[in-house]
Amino acid sequence: MGSHAKESAVNALLKYKAKQSATQKPQLLPQDDYIYLNLTLKKIPTNPSTNPFKIPLPHPLLDPTTELCLIIDDRPHSPTPPSEDIKKLIKSQNIPVSKVLKISKLKTNYKPFEAKRKFCDSYDLFLVDKRVVHLLPKLLGKQFFKKKKLPLGVDLSKKNLKVQVERALGSALLYSRTGTCCVMRVGKVAMEKEEIVENIVSVIEAAAERVPKKWNGKYKRADAETLESKLGAAE
Repeated sequence: MGSHAKESAVNALLKYKAKQSATQKPQLLPQDDYIYLNLTLKKIPTNPSTNPFKIPLPHPLLDPTTELCLIIDDRPHSPTPPSEDIKKLIKSQNIPVSKVLKISKLKTNYKPFEAKRKFCDSYDLFLVDKRVVHLLPKLLGKQFFKKKKLPLGVDLSKKNLKVQVERALGSALLYSRTGTCCVMRVGKVAMEKEEIVENIVSVIEAAAERVPKKWNGKYKRADAETLESKLGAAE
């Protein structure tokens, strides 16, 4: 996909979004203003992983003012430090985490669909203690999958929590799972067109390096889209 094709796709997408915003009635639910890159694979990955590959973005979508929620392991005999200790660490290192939530509270306080939806919409990014990543699919619900807000694992046994959080804020997340589509947030509608294009270029190049055959045999196409639209950007 050449630079002109990328720019044309972003132009078309931004025009579509602007026209849609002008004609739509006011929405009661929070709107998604992210731009996504959808990479379609020719074959299903042979080694799927639940841990994403982080791709640094030249123009990050999130910053230290972003609302972050950290989910921690508080099961009996867990080696994870108590929530109060983690909160003290967050405060002392000025880590931009807004909420520390125990996994036990996630299980009991967010069972109804509406509670899960509101929880999903309350934060821009979710982080989770790596020790309980495997418990989340049954606890979070479809809204987290739909909005591409699956919590990103962090290692609370290490002392570099701030570094892990900052890296998460500045990266696109490439998941290699059991399907042929890889969807990543690469921009915001409010960003400059050039910034969105640069992010798309960086993500495509980095993603191509993650597969053995690179673009010659693994990827079928790359599309730029919002949640409400899907525009083919390249064949």
